[in-house]
Amino acid sequence: MTDTTTPAATDEPVDPVDRVLARAESRSGVRVFGAAQALQDESTVAYGDTDGDQWDREERAALRRVPGLSTELEDVTEVEYRQLRLENVVLVGVYPQGSTEDAENSLRELAALAETAGAVVLDGVLQRRPHPDPATYIGRGKASELRDLVVAVGADTVIADTELAPSQRRALEDVVKVKVIDRTTVILDIFSQHAKSREGKAQVELAQLEYLLPRLRGWGDSMSRQAGGQVGAGGAGMGSRGPGETKIELDRRRIRTRMAMLRRQIRDYKPAREAKRAERKRNTIPSVAIAGYTNAGKSSLLNKLTSAGVLVENALFATLDATVRRAQAADGRVYTLTDTVGFVRNLPHQLVEAFRSTLEEVGDADVIVHVVDGSHPDPAAQLATVRDVMGDVGARSTNEIVVFNKADLIDPDTRLVLRGLEPKAHFVSSRTGEGIAELRATIEDALPLPAVEVHALVPYDRGDLVSAVHESGHILSTRHEEGGTAVHAHVSERLAAELAPYAR
Repeated sequence: MTDTTTPAATDEPVDPVDRVLARAESRSGVRVFGAAQALQDESTVAYGDTDGDQWDREERAALRRVPGLSTELEDVTEVEYRQLRLENVVLVGVYPQGSTEDAENSLRELAALAETAGAVVLDGVLQRRPHPDPATYIGRGKASELRDLVVAVGADTVIADTELAPSQRRALEDVVKVKVIDRTTVILDIFSQHAKSREGKAQVELAQLEYLLPRLRGWGDSMSRQAGGQVGAGGAGMGSRGPGETKIELDRRRIRTRMAMLRRQIRDYKPAREAKRAERKRNTIPSVAIAGYTNAGKSSLLNKLTSAGVLVENALFATLDATVRRAQAADGRVYTLTDTVGFVRNLPHQLVEAFRSTLEEVGDADVIVHVVDGSHPDPAAQLATVRDVMGDVGARSTNEIVVFNKADLIDPDTRLVLRGLEPKAHFVSSRTGEGIAELRATIEDALPLPAVEVHALVPYDRGDLVSAVHESGHILSTRHEEGGTAVHAHVSERLAAELAPYAR
C-alpha cells in the first residue's frame, strides 16, 4: 500500500484526494481512495447577512478540537491538564463489481461524516469483492495490508463504510491493532455533539444505547462478580450453585433499564408537541415541512424564506431539533415552516426509531419542501434516500415540492440533467436569492384551502371576524357595503360557525 507515483515538483500543495486517486491500481481488486474534504467548498459557503444573526454559531464554535496536540500523559496525575486532539482515521469500504462510482461517493460522504465528528481523514481503501467477508469485513489478507497502511500514515482509528457486526469489528481490531468503528458509530457521535434540547439529547442517548447493547464485551471469568449457591440463590442449596450474575449481565440490565426510562421521557414530551400541533390545526394554520438530505441547505432556505436566523453550518447534521417559524402568504394567510433533521444514505435504523417524534413534523405536514443539493455528484441518490425515509413516516402521499438548492454552483449542463430528473423542480440559491420568490409563490399555491366556503355580511363593529378571515382563511372577494363588509372566503369550521349569524 505504498505510493507508486511522485507528484511533479511545485510550490502548490497537492490535494490528498487527487494524489491518491491518481495512483495506479497496484493490486487487483483494491482501489485506494485517499483523504476527502467531502463538505461544501468553504469559498462557496456564505453565512453573515444571508442567514441572520446566527447566535447559535458562536456557542457551537466555542470549543473546538485542535490538531497536533498530544493526549498522551507522562503522569496520570496530570489528567486535568490533558489536551484534546483530532483523531487520525483511515476509511475502508467494500463494493461489488460495477458500482465504483457509488462506492466512492459513499466513501466521500463517510469522510465528511468523519470530519464533522472531529477527525482528520488520512487515507482510505476501497476493495472490490462480491460480499463483505463475514469474519473481518475485508478478508484477513487485506486486513493485514490495511494494518501496514495504518502504521505507515500514523492513524489511530479505522472507520468502515457500513454497519459492522460485533464479531467483524473485534476480528478486524485484532488484526489492525487500532480502534475500529463503523459508519453508524460516527453518525451517532455527530448527533450526540449537536443535540441541545432535552428531547434531542434523550433521543440520541436512546439510539446510542440500542446500538451499544449487542456490542458489549466481557473480559472472561473476571466478569463473574456475584456468588451463587446459598449466598446468591436465597439458600436454595444443591443444584443452585453457579457463577452468579456476571458483570456484563449487570451492564445489560442497566442499559435496558435506562432505555426504558428514556422511552418514557420521550413519550412524556409527546403531549406538549401534540398540543402545539392541535392548536395550529384548530386555527387551521397550514404547515410546510422542509425535508431533505443533510447539508443540502434546509436551514439556509428557512432563513431566506422567513429571516429565522437559525444555525447554519457547513457540516453534516448541523440541525437536529425541529425549528418552527411563522410565515405569511401574499393574500394574508398565515402558515408555518418547519426545519427538520437531515437524512443520509444508510441512516441507522436506531436513529429513525429514536427520532420518529421529530420526523412526525414531516408526516403531519400539509406540504413538504424536498431540498436537494444540486451541486452534489449524485442527487438522484439523495432523492431516493429521503423519499424512503418519508415513506417510513407515512408522508409518501403528501404534496411534495422538489427544490434543487445551491443553484449558483450548478452549470447549465448539470441543470439540464437535473431538469430531466425532476421536470417540475425549482432551482434556488439560498446564497444569492435566485428562485426564492418563485418558490414562495409555489408554496402558497400548494397550501390547502380551509374546508368551508362562506358568504357573509359582517357588521362593521365585528372587525375581529374580518381580521380572523384575513389571517386564517382564503379570501375570494371583499366588498364594503352600507350594512358591513361582504366577505366571500374559505374558512375553518370553527370560524364558519362564528360567521353563521351573518351568512347571506
